[in-house]
Amino acid sequence: MRTPRRWRWLLLLGLVSLVPAVPASARAAAEKPLWEVGAGFAFLQLPDYRGSDKNRLYLLPYPYFIYRGDILQVDRERISGRIFKTDRALLDISLYGQVPVKSSDNDARRGMPDLDPTFEVGPSLKVTLLENRGDRYRMDLSLPARAVFSTDFRSLRHEGWVFSPHLSFDKGDVIPGTGWNLGLSAGMLFADGGYNSYYYSVDPAYATASRGAYDAGGGYSGSLVTLSLNRAYGPLLINGFVRVHFLHGSVFADSPLVKSRYSVLSGIAVSWIFWKSATSVSAER
Repeated sequence: MRTPRRWRWLLLLGLVSLVPAVPASARAAAEKPLWEVGAGFAFLQLPDYRGSDKNRLYLLPYPYFIYRGDILQVDRERISGRIFKTDRALLDISLYGQVPVKSSDNDARRGMPDLDPTFEVGPSLKVTLLENRGDRYRMDLSLPARAVFSTDFRSLRHEGWVFSPHLSFDKGDVIPGTGWNLGLSAGMLFADGGYNSYYYSVDPAYATASRGAYDAGGGYSGSLVTLSLNRAYGPLLINGFVRVHFLHGSVFADSPLVKSRYSVLSGIAVSWIFWKSATSVSAER
């Protein structure tokens, strides 16, 4: 299990990418506090990158902060700035991130440069396709497009673009009376050559007898399915998830760095809310 070496990177990136937020339909109460503050920890199993055959365990402590403003929204999944919102559509600016990879710890990449952590930023359009507040279910189509940057915290480099359309279905109190809320999502990932090259290209200088040179192109970059469950016990929140990435048919599937055609991410997070705002707002703001 790893904690010290990558802990600071996970602390920065984990809250916006690794643990799915509470499904929207699960937040059925008409009013929620404007802000909530607490702390928690997550136990995570992650591959080094999609297609890697190396998986690692992490224990991640994190601060818990929720803010439900008219424009700025902060939750466990992302930080977003809302551009406009209607009853059926939301356009916002959101962030995403991925952890770094030390190539000496990964057999497929041994001798190659390390992968710095990346973050993504860009607009995301969410359209509500189906909603029933009485029965507490909802289906959304999300269309996020983001620019990708890598950083070693001394310099910043643009690595390309990604587009990840997906459908999500949320159901509150999925087993009546238990308080457990279900989230399901499925979608595809498209990326340009710059992004795919960052993870899957092999320059001739780093080619070996078992790792040929490879130039990754842009296009279809796989699909993903996510299942999450969560429940609140007073101030205690429990959230578990499993996310599977499928790389079959992707434009870089033949890269020598792809050792598995699917990758599994999973984890459980436990959060404790210490303080809440006395001011309440609509939970769907």
